[in-house]
Amino acid sequence: MQLDSSGLQVLSREECLTLLSTTPIGRIVFTDRALPAVQPVNFHLDGLFIVIRTSIGSKLAAATRRAVVAFEADEFDPDLRTGWSVTAVGHARAVTDPAEINRLAALPLTTWAPGSRDHYIVVEAEQVSGRRIVGPRLNGAAPQQ
Repeated sequence: MQLDSSGLQVLSREECLTLLSTTPIGRIVFTDRALPAVQPVNFHLDGLFIVIRTSIGSKLAAATRRAVVAFEADEFDPDLRTGWSVTAVGHARAVTDPAEINRLAALPLTTWAPGSRDHYIVVEAEQVSGRRIVGPRLNGAAPQQ
């Protein structure tokens, strides 16, 4: 097990992708009027592609066309003090091909936000990194009070 300088377990690309496939919510980081913006989104991992549904007129749809974005998802258990975080960086693109839209519409990607979400954004996970924190009960250390 490889640890970083903070004592967190460094995850392999494969572990990162597996973890991304287990959670439906993440955060996309993009540029909005020359400033960084972060937005929570529902997503589905389709191979190396993070698929997001949004409305065609949203800030997210406008800001991510052919832009480099970051995407992050995580999961934590505060009682066990365990968790993981995965970040992917890649180019985002709007999906316009009708055949690809039909294929993406068949994915198990349900949006939580109200309203029409018939615009698809795909982010290729070009760079992927992740860390896992192993709680004190799992790594042999005594829990801190």
